[in-house]
Amino acid sequence: MTVVGPGTIEIRIHTGVEHRVFVVTKFAGQIYVLHAFEKKSQKTAQRDIDLAGRRYRQVVMKERAR
Repeated sequence: MTVVGPGTIEIRIHTGVEHRVFVVTKFAGQIYVLHAFEKKSQKTAQRDIDLAGRRYRQVVMKERAR
């Protein structure tokens, strides 16, 4: 999911409904869950991508402050 941010991966969970989890693992010793949601259509909603992108930028700022 480079559209969210570099190093972001999408985990797909297939049950009776579809779930997605966006995580970023590129920071040493840290795994950040950016967003988890239930998909109701084939295409990922832009609002879900935007929310994950905002959270990604927050994580980057936090990591830079370390």
